[in-house]
This record gives sequence, structure tokens and C-alpha cells, in this order.
Amino acid sequence: MKFGVLVFPGSNCDHDTYNVIAEVAHQPVTFLWHDEEKLDGVDAVLVPGGFAYGDYLRTGAIARFSPVMQAVKRFAEGGGLVLGICNGFQILTEAGLLPGALMRNAGLKYICKQVHLRTETADSPFTNQLRKGEVLQIPIGHMEGNYFCSAEELRRLEAEDRIVFRYSTPAGEITPEANPNGSLSNIAGILNEKRNVLGMMPHPDRSSEDLLGSADGWKIFASMISALAAH
Repeated sequence: MKFGVLVFPGSNCDHDTYNVIAEVAHQPVTFLWHDEEKLDGVDAVLVPGGFAYGDYLRTGAIARFSPVMQAVKRFAEGGGLVLGICNGFQILTEAGLLPGALMRNAGLKYICKQVHLRTETADSPFTNQLRKGEVLQIPIGHMEGNYFCSAEELRRLEAEDRIVFRYSTPAGEITPEANPNGSLSNIAGILNEKRNVLGMMPHPDRSSEDLLGSADGWKIFASMISALAAH
């Protein structure tokens, strides 16, 4: 199996993500530059964090038009696995691969800290190594992480079991105090309708080795590897 990590002008977590696949997972991985029109035969695409195109206009608004994102759209439509992390989540919503939008944090401040996430579904290629209700410790680092969608879209996400992670207490309680950015319904990550595209604000790439303070994020990449191997 082969992974592709997108690189936009302004990406700053591309090497973190590449390192997880190359050094922790020991799987083939390649960088895919923003002006690439093909995905080099990869089996999964990782859209990393950072500030694509400087986040001008708004987060992800310019990146959505890049040649590589047109290829990612075709890849996702064909069932390929796509994981968007932080800025990657923002890009996926702008590109229409995921519903909703990421707005400024409720406190209008950049937040960088460890948070806890409750796993809402294990029924996805990204969470098959997790248990429903399992709590993960994963860091965030964002200014626009406040997820929002319409009431109708929220009902669809809930009815179709497409909310993957919610911000929680260490005990797994969903409370306003556990919500770091004001996200609707404490949402930290969601799936598309086909369940092959995941966007999440927390950084599993920064929590896949014990020396980083938590290796909980590794389970997300391990799930992808398991899904690809089974396929």
C-alpha cells in the first residue's frame, strides 16, 4: 500500500504526517505537490495541517482550486481513503468533500493544547481499531476549528453515524467545558456519506509516538492500514 501526503505552500505538518507513515507505520509514502494533476498511484491521501496558501480569504478557500485537489475529488469519488487533519479538514469542507464549515474559535484565540476525544463510531476505515466510546488524548492547534453545519445536516450526520469524534472530558462526558472551540455538538471529526473521507481538527500526526506525550493518534493510521490491507 502507498500513502500520499499533500503539500501546499504554507503546509507545516506535512513532514509530521509523512514521518508517521514512513517511520512508525513503515509503509511507502510520497509527497504530492499542490500543482500535481495525478496522485502517483497512491492508495490513501493525507491532507495535512498548516496554512495552505497562507489561509488568505479564509482557511482552505484557495487550496480547494489547486490541481491536486481536483485529483483528490476524483480519488474520493472512486472510493479512495482521504484523511484531512486540521487545515486538511478545512480544505475538505471548502472543496465540498465534507459538509459544513470551520469558523473562528468561539474565544477568537488560537488554541494549542491536548484535548480528549470520544470515539462515536468504530464503523469506518479510520476507526476500526477503536471501540465506540473509547477516549483518546490528541492535541489541537488551530484558530478556525469551530465546526458548524445546518440543523438538517446535523440530523443527517447523527442519523447516518457519521460523527466520528466529539470533544469530551477524560471520562468521556460530552460537556460545554470540554469543547475547546465552540464546535456544534462538540464535533471534532466527521465522515462523508461513503465513509471513505474523514476530516478532523485534532492532530493524530502529533500523537502517534509515546515521546510526543500520547500515541493515541496512531490508532487512526493503524485503522487505515488495516482497512487497506483488507481491501
